[in-house]
Amino acid sequence: MSPLIRPMRSLANGLGLAWWARVQTRNPDVTYWYGPYVRRSGLQAALPEFLSDLASESPAAVEHALIRCRRTEPFTIESQS
Repeated sequence: MSPLIRPMRSLANGLGLAWWARVQTRNPDVTYWYGPYVRRSGLQAALPEFLSDLASESPAAVEHALIRCRRTEPFTIESQS
């Protein structure tokens, strides 16, 4: 990995130009934010491994959306209901 990737991702995120995946699961009801990525194609290439890891936890459903935005922590949000 290029030593410039991390600063580029941080800059893109700070400007609201980074790509994130919002992954929502049911049973357990959790929202995960996966990213940031400078390019949508980079996120699309990395996302299947993340989704596979989540599937091993056997949630009832997994939905995801690719979003260009700025995110800060928390990156994992459990439903309080």
